[in-house]
Order: sequence, then structure tokens, then C-alpha cells
Amino acid sequence: MNNIIKWLLEGDFSIQYLTKKYLMNAGSDELQHLRNRIALEGWGRKFLDARNENGHWGRGFYQPKWISSHYTLLDLRYLEIESVEPIMETLALILQESKSPDGSINESNTVPSGDLCVNGMFLNYASFFGVSETNLQAIVDYILANQMPDGGFNCEITRKNPIHSSMHTTISILEGIWEFIKTGYQYRVDELTKAKKAAEEFLLIHCLYKSSRSGEIIDKKWIMLSFPSRWRYDILRALVYFVNAGVPYDPRMNDAVNLLKSKQRKDGTWPVQAKHPGQVHFDMENTGTPSRFNTLRALRVLSVYDISTSMPNNRHLT
Repeated sequence: MNNIIKWLLEGDFSIQYLTKKYLMNAGSDELQHLRNRIALEGWGRKFLDARNENGHWGRGFYQPKWISSHYTLLDLRYLEIESVEPIMETLALILQESKSPDGSINESNTVPSGDLCVNGMFLNYASFFGVSETNLQAIVDYILANQMPDGGFNCEITRKNPIHSSMHTTISILEGIWEFIKTGYQYRVDELTKAKKAAEEFLLIHCLYKSSRSGEIIDKKWIMLSFPSRWRYDILRALVYFVNAGVPYDPRMNDAVNLLKSKQRKDGTWPVQAKHPGQVHFDMENTGTPSRFNTLRALRVLSVYDISTSMPNNRHLT
């Protein structure tokens, strides 16, 4: 374990910061020093330097994948960079330019309402970076108005008539709701908490990746470890969410946690098993190689949901 921690601390400043924060319980002064460096050096600086003079990344809010403002801000949120001025300026532009009449953030000019996945992801990083609660209220309204009867969410609800929720949409919405609540915003918080519980149950009914009827794997891509996840669902993303949200161990997590443990390599690391095709500003990690992000996230999950013994640790490193 010491060798793995040493290896993590040889990574980008964001990895150093996240390792110290989530695995080593470092003090606030040390953490703040490392966090300050994310915007000045390494990956964080490279993302910020890719921003255009017009205040956006890529060609605007959502195009192209994965170098648009939307997905760049999501990447920066995962680095846990501070709310530096360029980020806040771009968020203000999005709120000014990309709001639909119904209050949703709209990634397209050709449809009346925004995609639910996009709104969940936006709520996630906008809450993390501290956008004012007032500017997020209409997005909360939009999300709460579109929860499915089974407890989850499906981005096709505004275009078709789906009868079952989507794991992809549900995890994006859950991450957004949790970040909004964690930030301390109070708007419709009781309703959001209820919606969050129902959406968590939707994932757990499926043991995070299985059919609730047959027990078969729904999509083999969901058991492949990727980073960044973009809008796509996978078991590690789900388990990290449950850890972040402080959800107690549930036996229905067992198979996913065991599967995650089985993917650990002999050297103690976890790899990037899949990447989602599209343009990138730069590669943080390469498919098939040891992944500091996935190793850090897997260790964090296992430090909380340790099923190698009869009782999970249930320690929440938040």
C-alpha cells in the first residue's frame, strides 16, 4: 500500500491533492497549498490554457465532444480545481446563452428543452464551483419535474416516451443533486433528498449493473473502468457516487465491489480499460496503462465498502 501511495503522489498536482485529501486525511494547510497549484501547473493549467478568447472551450457550450466548455468544466470539477476566474466567467456565459424558456440548460438550438444528463452534469460542476443558488433553481425544478415512476431518470423523456429509467442519466442526476445538497443550497432540498433516495434505490435494485429481472449484465461496457466517464455509466462511477454521498453499505453493492477488486493488477493498481471516443485537449491517462485516477477512486471505494471481511468499514472519506 505504501508503494501505491508513493506512486499516486508522483502524479499530477490534482492527483496529489485528491490522494492527500481522501486517502491520507492531510491537514487543511497542506491541502490548500496543493489545491492552489492545480490551476498553476500540470493538467489544470493545461485545461485553462485551452480556453478561447471568447470565454468558451471548443466551439461553445457543448461542441465538440470532449473539448467543449461543458465537458472541460466537468473535467476541471473532477480535478477539484478552485473556482478561478476563467471558470466562473464561462459559467456565467453558459447561464446567459444556454437557458431554455423552461429553465433547463440547453445544449442545442433545435430542441425546446435541455438534455437531462447535461443538466445533471451542469448542476454538479456549477454547484461545486459555487454558482449562486438563484441561478440553479430552474435547473432543480426541471430535474424534479422529470423523475420517472421507477425512481430514476431518462434523458429521452423530453423526446420520446420511455417506460424505464437510464443508468447513464440517473448517475448524472444523482451527482448533480448530491453536489447541490453538499454545497449547502436549500432550494427544494427536502424534495431533492427524496428524489435522490429513490434514484439510489433504482441503481441498487439493479445491483449497479444487472437486470432486475434476469440478473444478467445489462451492458458489458458498464463493467469496464474508464476515466473521464463523460456522460457514460460504469460501476466505479456509481460506487464513487455512493461513497461521496455517504450512503451506508448495502448488500446489493457486493457483486460490483467484488468485480472492482478483481480488476486490481498484481502491482496494486487499476487500469483505464476503456476510453470514450472524441476529441480531447490532451490525454491525462492512456487506455491499458495503470491509472492513478482509477486506482485512487478504487482505493477510496474499498476503504469504505470493504467486503473482504464480514463487516464493511463504512468510513466515509469526505
